[in-house]
Amino acid sequence: MVTLEDVAKHAGVSLATASRVLNGSTRQVGAPLRAKVEMAAEQLGYRANVAAQTLARGAGNVIGLVVHDLVDPYFAAIADGAMRVAESRGLMVMVGTTHRDPEREIAYVSTLNAQRVRAVLLTGSRLDDVQVTRRLRQELDRYRESGGQVACVGQDLLGADTVAPGNAEGAAELARALAGLGHRRFAVLAGPAGLVTARDRTTGFRGALAALGLPEPRIVHGTFDRDGGYAAAAGLAEAGKEITCVFAVNDVMAMGALAAFRDRGVRVPQDVSVAGFDDIATLRDLVPSLSTVRLPLADMGARAMELALDPAERVRIERVAGEVVIRESTRRLE
Repeated sequence: MVTLEDVAKHAGVSLATASRVLNGSTRQVGAPLRAKVEMAAEQLGYRANVAAQTLARGAGNVIGLVVHDLVDPYFAAIADGAMRVAESRGLMVMVGTTHRDPEREIAYVSTLNAQRVRAVLLTGSRLDDVQVTRRLRQELDRYRESGGQVACVGQDLLGADTVAPGNAEGAAELARALAGLGHRRFAVLAGPAGLVTARDRTTGFRGALAALGLPEPRIVHGTFDRDGGYAAAAGLAEAGKEITCVFAVNDVMAMGALAAFRDRGVRVPQDVSVAGFDDIATLRDLVPSLSTVRLPLADMGARAMELALDPAERVRIERVAGEVVIRESTRRLE
C-alpha cells in the first residue's frame, strides 16, 4: 500500500505538507508545492484516507496531553500552561500519565491516533535509548500521516516541533554562580543515569566546574523524585565527605535532600549548601528558600500547545534559557 510518507518523499516535501494537500486541510499550501504533491500521488497511485481528511479539516476538538507524572509539580505547571491555551480555543484536553514508562508513552500515542484527536503534546525527558526513541518516532509518524499534529516539551529527538529547555547551559551557569560564592567541593544528585534531562544537567554542571579548574564533583545517581533526593543526600551525610555544596538536578530532589539533611542534624546552608533546578512555584516556600535555575514552565507548556495547534511547513525548535536564582539555601564561604 502506498503511504502518505511515500508521496511526501517522492514529491520532496515534508509529511505535513503532503498531509495538508491530500487530506483536505484548511491550511493553504502554495500552488507549486500542491502541484508536486498531487503529481506524486497520481504517479504512485495513492488513495487518501477519509478519516484523515476529516481530522485534517479540524473536526476533532480534543487534544491529547501525555506527561510523565502529574504528581510532579514540574509537569503540573507545564500541563497548566498547555491546557489554558487549549481552553482559550474551545478545545478539550485528555491527559495521560506514563509514570516514566516509555512503553506506556508509545501506547498512548497509538491510542490517541485511533481516537483521532486533533493534536498530541508530549512532555518530559527522553530516555537514552535509541530503540525506544525510534519506535516512538515511528508511532508519531503514523499519527501525523493520518493528519494529526505533534509538539513536545523536552529534547529535540522526535522530529517534531519542540520547546527545548537549556538544561546543560542552565546547570553550567549555576555551577559558575556557586563557585563564585567560594564553593570548591561539590556533590551532584544526578537522577537516573539513562534520563537525558538528568544527564544534560549533570554534564553541564561538571563541565563548568572543570573549565574553572575545580575538582570533579561526587556523582550520586537515584530516582528523579523527592525520595531519590532524600536517599542520595542521606548517603552523603552518612559518608561524612567534605562537601560544601550539593546540586540536585531538579527541585523535588533538592526538597528531598533538605529533608534528609534536616533529619540528620545537618544544617542548610550553615553546614552544606543545596541548589536545585526548575524553580517550581509550589516549592518557593521551602525553608530555607531554594537556590535554583528558573524555567518558565507554564509558558513552555503554553508555547508547545501553540506550536501543536498552529503547524508550519518546517519543524520548529524553540530553545528556552534558564535563569540562575540564588536564595537562602546556598551561602557564601568565607
